[in-house]
Amino acid sequence: MAKHQHDDHHGHGHGHGHRHGHGQVHAPAKAHGHGHGHTPANFDRAFAIGITLNIAFVAVEAYYGWRVNSLALLADAGHNLSDVAGLVLAWGAAVAARRQADARHTYGWQRAGLLAALANALLLLVAMGSLAWEAVQRLGAPEPTQGWTLIAVASVGIVINGLTALMFMRGSQGDINIRGAFVHMAADALVSLGVVLGGALYLWQGWRWIDPVMSLGIATVIVAGTWGLLRQSVHLLFDGVPDGIDLAAVRRSLLALPGVVGLHDLHVWAMGSTENAATAHLVLADQANGAAVLQAATQALRDGYGINHATLQLESASFAAQCAVRHGESNG
Repeated sequence: MAKHQHDDHHGHGHGHGHRHGHGQVHAPAKAHGHGHGHTPANFDRAFAIGITLNIAFVAVEAYYGWRVNSLALLADAGHNLSDVAGLVLAWGAAVAARRQADARHTYGWQRAGLLAALANALLLLVAMGSLAWEAVQRLGAPEPTQGWTLIAVASVGIVINGLTALMFMRGSQGDINIRGAFVHMAADALVSLGVVLGGALYLWQGWRWIDPVMSLGIATVIVAGTWGLLRQSVHLLFDGVPDGIDLAAVRRSLLALPGVVGLHDLHVWAMGSTENAATAHLVLADQANGAAVLQAATQALRDGYGINHATLQLESASFAAQCAVRHGESNG
């Protein structure tokens, strides 16, 4: 007789186990828990505003950078242009992630967010590498510039980039794609702040070399800050355990459930920028209630670790032992 377990709070789960005379589970049983309570937040308005403001600012910054012969302004304009591309990528990924799954893409397009985060990190690193190279070249032949123009234009950049970053701050902790957009805008604000400081020091001391030196310093800080985004996006694209989830703790939680005497083939990975998944084989005691175990396990994964898509297979101890023997023979 088949046993069915349904979890209607965040989605649905299905468990199928065939019990015979003594209540033992002789065939594997699977449970699927699908959570839809963590739908990615909609940042379409923030993307539209951020892209519009930054395109306008790129034009202004490039014009005045050319007029006053400022490497910092020209480099920052180029960096802002790369960030417009980064925002477009992130926006496209956010839209793709909201597409429904179909017969060809059974998980949907959620991984688009991870790819966009990686692209944003690479764009930032390339932009900062270009900025550092130009700064080194300029150090050999520093040129005069107009400090007040630097300060005025870059101050506008601080406001625009800072406001854009604030629009993405809310989602930057739970969505690596939105985090990529946030890091980009925060980095822009930092670059603009450096340009303001460089202009002020030039007016105060007349140091021609301050512009490229400030550019080098800012590039170094941003590269250091971007490294974490790059590392995390690559880690998740290779199905690494998401940050914030302790795999050993997940294992202990499942083993602590009443009726569970063993666990193997536990896997946890990121389906996209906001959704995590897990699979595991749970070995049950002879008299365990499979439906109750399924419900408890899916709830433990959802409530304790934010894993809203779980596929669990139930096995009796004797069935698991047989599988282990066959596995050992095949390896032998």
